[in-house]
Amino acid sequence: MGLLDRFRVARKGSASVARERLQIMIARDRSERGRPSYLPKLEKEILEVIRKYVEVDPDAVSVNYEQDAHQEVLELNIVLPESAQRA
Repeated sequence: MGLLDRFRVARKGSASVARERLQIMIARDRSERGRPSYLPKLEKEILEVIRKYVEVDPDAVSVNYEQDAHQEVLELNIVLPESAQRA
């Protein structure tokens, strides 16, 4: 092994990249099972209302849906920009 080999970044093969993407897709699909069909539209409309007042980065939003025998909970966590938090 040469000196330059130590600094090279090992590239992942296309099969391992495809496997990782598939695992992410499966995990997302499993988390969305059991969710009401109207939920994606509801999330979108709630974000549209919030964006009327504050510009929000889509990456700063996380949505969590939980359901048990007695209740359903839709949780939206939104990181507001600095300027919006002072107002």
